[in-house]
Amino acid sequence: MSFLSSNKDKYYLGVDIGSTSIKVVELIKDAQSPVLKTYGFSENITFDADWQKSPEKIAKVLTKVLEESGVSSKNAISALPTFSVFSSVLNLNNISRKDIDSIIQLEAKKLIPLPIEELIIDWKEIKEDNQSPKDIKVLLTGAPKKLVQKYIDIFKYAKINLLSLETESFSLIRSIVGTDQSVFLLVEIGANTTDISVINNKIPILNRSIDVGGLTITKAIKNSLNVGLERAEQFKYDLGISLLKEDSNDTILKIIRETISPIISEIKYVKNMFENKDEMKIEKIILSGGSSMLAEFGDYLSKILDIKVIVGDPWHRIIYNDELKPLLNQIGPFMSVAIGLALRDIE
Repeated sequence: MSFLSSNKDKYYLGVDIGSTSIKVVELIKDAQSPVLKTYGFSENITFDADWQKSPEKIAKVLTKVLEESGVSSKNAISALPTFSVFSSVLNLNNISRKDIDSIIQLEAKKLIPLPIEELIIDWKEIKEDNQSPKDIKVLLTGAPKKLVQKYIDIFKYAKINLLSLETESFSLIRSIVGTDQSVFLLVEIGANTTDISVINNKIPILNRSIDVGGLTITKAIKNSLNVGLERAEQFKYDLGISLLKEDSNDTILKIIRETISPIISEIKYVKNMFENKDEMKIEKIILSGGSSMLAEFGDYLSKILDIKVIVGDPWHRIIYNDELKPLLNQIGPFMSVAIGLALRDIE
């Protein structure tokens, strides 16, 4: 969803506005690989229950993050949450290319459970081998105009030129997947939601979201032990390494397992639904998001789901100072969307 011309700066800025934090990454284009110029993030901000009604407040936080991280660019690319964007793959058979736009508009009216006048409709053709010239496969997306306008207002108040908006899943694919064209599940565990996408040949062909995330786990520990959020967060990461000890009676471990069980159930559901319908096998699961950093969480999922699970490395294509490596590895899953956004115009 582009609004202005492409980035003409030598700096490339990605801005990820989440439900509890804002992450920014600025890259420089190099002849071989993108170079990390700077990065920054806000510290667990509690926005209003409906923070989208407060673009000025978000803009102030964004401005502070940009200033403290020393960002140079006045142009940025941002992303809409996966759960707020409708998407579907359309198989259009025996049609003329001059009729694509009108046909997609008709299909969008049938598929999207919102008035078409309230949406910004976009589509991207999916190229396949041995495809008939009159058979076209497209990825259809629809984003609420009001939501898009809120993002435009945020960047206007922050005095940053918003070049484009895309769906988070595309940013994650760009930063984590690289050239991998296999079929896998991309699981983004954010603060309040978990987004599960089936990725085939670098295209998100199925997306589902549930209202369970890292903050859900922290709040469950907080309420059970009657401690503060910071203390509960520390408990979560300290004891995550013990998730594989299924015989443990530790109260916190039980809380963590119970809280993440809906995530596991949803992953199973998406995996089975896709494999049964499309007769294709999911080869692996790639994790991203802050709570994917829970120690041994990937091993736990792998054991429960009997599938290879890895934590994505969004820095693998980025050149940076080796002294930063320990810290960047630690925060990588948390910054994946912002990194993918900064990479968009470099590619």
